[in-house]
Amino acid sequence: MSKKNKSDKRGFVYSTDPNFQFENEEEQSAETLPAKQQKLRIRLETKHRGGKTVTLIEGFIGKEEDLEDIGKKLKNYCGTGGSAKDGEIIIQGDQREKLLQWFQKNGYTNAKRI
Repeated sequence: MSKKNKSDKRGFVYSTDPNFQFENEEEQSAETLPAKQQKLRIRLETKHRGGKTVTLIEGFIGKEEDLEDIGKKLKNYCGTGGSAKDGEIIIQGDQREKLLQWFQKNGYTNAKRI
């Protein structure tokens, strides 16, 4: 016997509505923009992190694999930890100057420090 209402990524498990259907989220297969067309913003953030300072890179347009690859390169360059998810790269500590230099060296001319 198969389940009529299977759980989805958002945590819905069951509905009493007999016509209820989960919305299928189609994964975006957006192509990664070239480095010169990326409009990245580098900013410092301390909110919701227990007082710890992180550098946040926003505005990346492209595939999740490419975002994770750039995040890994940035973490190696800065020698710190971090993560890359949901279109953002988080690098531990105040690394704004180092990141701006890395982006300019690697062709990301539209990267701005906020």
